[in-house]
Amino acid sequence: MDALQKRLICPVILAVPNQKQQLTGREKVTFLSRHARRALEISAQKRQIQLGDLKKNENGVPLPFNGNYWSVTHKTEYVAGVIARERIGIDLEKIRPFKEALYRKTARESEWGLSDTDKIALFFRYWTSKESVLKASGTGIRDLLKCRIKRIIDDRQLVVNYREHNWVVEHFFFNGHIASVVKNNVDVEWAFFTDTSLPIQ
Repeated sequence: MDALQKRLICPVILAVPNQKQQLTGREKVTFLSRHARRALEISAQKRQIQLGDLKKNENGVPLPFNGNYWSVTHKTEYVAGVIARERIGIDLEKIRPFKEALYRKTARESEWGLSDTDKIALFFRYWTSKESVLKASGTGIRDLLKCRIKRIIDDRQLVVNYREHNWVVEHFFFNGHIASVVKNNVDVEWAFFTDTSLPIQ
């Protein structure tokens, strides 16, 4: 792998076919998990990385293989996966109205004061960014408020401080959704596929 490849991550987003969105319960979870790993496989192919055994520890945290870190996420309409040489985290959400109480559970007033843009979109930027950082750190949602939005770089990037470390996160907006990935010092090449773009396995 050349130097340029090492400085690049390729998060992959896959649409969930309409008929699969109707699944419920365990069958739905099983399909979404498998579909998310398909996104991870494509991310690995783009980075010319051979996908190894995808294992998690007792807390459900993905374990690296051959020096490669990985992260997946899934919602009803979309799934995503990414592989990297450094700790990585990815999250996606549908941008939608929500209860006011979630503001206080997600960030402090000083963080909300960093931007005067649309508050719903900002909420999901913050939420998915913090989730991505917590995934990269191997910790859970319980530490959400310990993650602080330190700086908003622009409408696609911001900086999260967690455990005295700054993490740069990049966003991708698509079809009423947002995906966020930890990027730090690497470049990001997003890939988005609709359900008709590739065969569903």
